[in-house]
Amino acid sequence: MRSGAWCLVSAATAALLLSGCKGEKSAPAPSETASAGISAQTESATETTTETSTEAGDLVVGGGRAEKTENDLYEFSYSYPDAAGAIPGLKANLDQQLDTSRADLVSSAREGQAEAKKNDFPYHAYSYGEDWKVVTSLPGWLSLSSESYVYSGGAHGMTAFDGLLWDRHAETARKPSDLFTSKEALSKALRTPFCAALDKERVKRRGGPIDKSDEMFSECIDPVEQVVILGSTNRQTFDRIGLLVPPYNAGPYAEGSYEVTVPVTGAVMAALKPQYRSSFSVAK
Repeated sequence: MRSGAWCLVSAATAALLLSGCKGEKSAPAPSETASAGISAQTESATETTTETSTEAGDLVVGGGRAEKTENDLYEFSYSYPDAAGAIPGLKANLDQQLDTSRADLVSSAREGQAEAKKNDFPYHAYSYGEDWKVVTSLPGWLSLSSESYVYSGGAHGMTAFDGLLWDRHAETARKPSDLFTSKEALSKALRTPFCAALDKERVKRRGGPIDKSDEMFSECIDPVEQVVILGSTNRQTFDRIGLLVPPYNAGPYAEGSYEVTVPVTGAVMAALKPQYRSSFSVAK
């Protein structure tokens, strides 16, 4: 990742041109209550344009931003909280992501509409929505997570997650994994508690033991191939790590997404780059 400005384009934006499904829209973005130990802080408001409008309705509230547009071609929504909007560099990055996501949606929706007309089949409005929330705010860091939803025709849409850290001292955005010596080191430190927690949730959702004959959804998955977010219970240091798992990664689509929280341990501390260890503590 480049130091300085970081282009925050979520995986869902790239998936917009590839997704071919639609279903019920997913739950709000994961909060720290569910994924890293404390309540998320959210400041948002929305404004909806008329059905015939193709211009975005935009509302800025106390530094945060919320936008929602609905028309025959597409549905678009995007929001981030006051805490993010109050930081000029972070606000600029999130605004850039908003513009990129909307432009990608409009372009693909126009192509889809033209294709539907050419082949004489119904066109259903494409959609993209992303909601950023605060995971935790520490003296040196602001931790955020987002949940996004994309639909570009078909049976159901897809959910994706993203996470970022704003480094208050360096005034730059970072990925949580960038604070560790390597993804491999972080994966090794997290794998045992992550797999145990994931299987526990699988059993709960499936109502019985995991079917080991189902090779696709019975094995553990690499925790760092999921979205990593950092949380805190003491508001001074990171002592919790959240792993956000989208549909299909750990189970069939019907099971939805998974949110797994694991504590910061000695193994996690050992995997950190030396300059970031003071920002973490072993969970009590």
